[in-house]
Amino acid sequence: MLMRYVRRAALLVPILAIAVLILGPIALMWVVSFWKKVGLTMVPDFVWQSYERFFQGVRLQVFFRSLWVALSSMCLMLLIAYPVAYVIERKVPLSKVRGMLFLFSVPFLVNYIVRTFSWSTILSRNGWVNKALIDLGLIQAPLDWLLYSNFSVYLGLIAAYMPFMIFPIWLSLSSIDREMEHASWLLGEPPLATFWRVTLPLSLPGVFAAAIFGFVGAFGEVAVSTILGGTGYQLLGNSIDSAMNVIDYPLAAAMSTVTIALMLLLLIVWFRVFDLRLFLGRLITN
Repeated sequence: MLMRYVRRAALLVPILAIAVLILGPIALMWVVSFWKKVGLTMVPDFVWQSYERFFQGVRLQVFFRSLWVALSSMCLMLLIAYPVAYVIERKVPLSKVRGMLFLFSVPFLVNYIVRTFSWSTILSRNGWVNKALIDLGLIQAPLDWLLYSNFSVYLGLIAAYMPFMIFPIWLSLSSIDREMEHASWLLGEPPLATFWRVTLPLSLPGVFAAAIFGFVGAFGEVAVSTILGGTGYQLLGNSIDSAMNVIDYPLAAAMSTVTIALMLLLLIVWFRVFDLRLFLGRLITN
């Protein structure tokens, strides 16, 4: 009996920590989003002023632009992450899989801002890319569109968040029972048809989880859009940062609340559509 209470107390500690350190600030942000901004300060109230300013102003256009950039970059990341995860799971020897996965985590050992600034150096007029193209005789003058453009922003987003997407896809692929694929082959299906009808559908929980990782990161991005897109390139994260800089905390809280609500909706869809056991596979059953 005593051990039961001890186990419950041990579980209660992390739950309370999550409630205080994560859910607490989110709840406070939600409350502040209804406060009224008066001059350089704000007063407690229950008004929809901040939400009206968000949904009726130019920030709504920034919201839709951020939504499009997040969705399109997420699709590009999936097109890269899935083949990489598939090759690691199916073609790389089991003894070398951990080493391959570790290589994709190495970039995260370097500060995120430093990695983003390094791309601005590489893509600049005097950067390595332009110098290499000129030395090869492919161009006569440096390409200006490599930096401070949609190209550089998408490249920065893919480099920043695509490695995150490899791990859930690999985990989902590794949990697929190979007997199902063997059965498909025995029934006369060629490898490509087996992939489309068996492997890909069974790996969708991991694909959707990876899509959430990529979408969430790209949708709330600030550094990549500022450093690689330039000062005029605005995404939702930049709008929230701008509101914070002018001490408009209710507006920043309202935009952040809408963003978190969208992320929560994606998580709810994932949990309702996919069984967690399909994602974790044998890891959760053993």
